[in-house]
Amino acid sequence: MSTQLPPPQARRLSHTRSVVYHGYQRDDGLWDIEAHLRDTKPAFYEVPGEKSWAPNEAIHDMSIRLTLDAQLVVHDIAVAMPSTPHDDCASTAAPMRAMIGCRLSSGWRKAIEENLGREKGCAHLRELLFNMATAAFQTVQGTFAVTDPNVPPPHLGKCMAWGFGTDLVKRRYPTFHLWPEKKK
Repeated sequence: MSTQLPPPQARRLSHTRSVVYHGYQRDDGLWDIEAHLRDTKPAFYEVPGEKSWAPNEAIHDMSIRLTLDAQLVVHDIAVAMPSTPHDDCASTAAPMRAMIGCRLSSGWRKAIEENLGREKGCAHLRELLFNMATAAFQTVQGTFAVTDPNVPPPHLGKCMAWGFGTDLVKRRYPTFHLWPEKKK
């Protein structure tokens, strides 16, 4: 496995999307997960009949903050959209409140699609929400703990390293090594 990408062919930059997630523990015992998306182009860009942007000016500049409890249930959501390519985009912030009460666990993506899918929401905000669950798992203490000895932690069986048959699971979660075969 290489630690770097191979050298590219001759090329020029056409678009940059930057996405950043931050997780915070609040003084009141809740948690904030924030996501920010920024799209830029290295040259002048225009949506004919609507808006234009100078080189490296944000076309999309959007942020979401989810406030969660330790069980990863959404208590509040805030959205900021300082830059969007279309005036109608701003109307997609209000429907995001439908995610309050949802849990960032199994079924999170389904809840996003049911509440904000297709024409009910914004594709870019949905993309940010999808990965907020992973950021929450990394942020909220205790999400990797075994709370029920008959149910594996949610990250097991979701990637090669955390596969039920791996040495890593055997070392860290021996009860769930080779699960569910052991249950039979």
